[in-house]
Parts: sequence; C-alpha cells; structure tokens
Amino acid sequence: MQLITCPWCGEREEIEFHYGGQAHVAYPDDPYALDDEQWAQYVFFRDNPKGPFAERWVHAAGCRRWFNAVRDTVTHEFLAVHDTRDPHPRTPGTAPGAEPHTGQEAGR
Repeated sequence: MQLITCPWCGEREEIEFHYGGQAHVAYPDDPYALDDEQWAQYVFFRDNPKGPFAERWVHAAGCRRWFNAVRDTVTHEFLAVHDTRDPHPRTPGTAPGAEPHTGQEAGR
C-alpha cells in the first residue's frame, strides 16, 4: 500500500485519500459568458502528462482538508505536498525559476 503525506496529519495509507483532479485550474472569470463548448473544455479537458503533475487531493478519512500534490504519473511517487494556499513548490522535475505547469497555457 502506498503512503501519502498529508500536510497536517503526516504520513497515512492511500485509502484515506481521494483524488480531486488537476490542480491550478482556474474557475472562469465570467461563467455566464461561456458557450457549451467552452464549458466542456473547462469541465472535461485536463492535461495528462508523463512525469510530474500538479494534483488536488483530500484527506477524506482524516482531517478532511484539501491539499495540492506534485505526483510523478509514471512512478506514482509523491514529489511534494502543500497547502492549497501555498505557492507551487519546486520539485525535481522543475527547473529553477521556471513557472509551474498549470494547464492554462493551451487557451484554457
């Protein structure tokens, strides 16, 4: 069983957590102005990279708090975990001074 580190509770078994999707996906500024295709892009289309990926997780069977994590999608290793209010941490796959990949670059 994989262990996941909650920023508040520490290391726990993976069955205590639930995946919440890609992190850093901004809610539309004017949701009423979006047409059906734009809503579909916002709701259903997410990045699917090979390697480090920013995700949202909730410690459902513990403190019930949401947090962000950077997880390697190849090895499933958690590279970093942090409070959703904290800036994106540097990880082994992030170059110094580089902006984190947020999925917003493709016009979303």
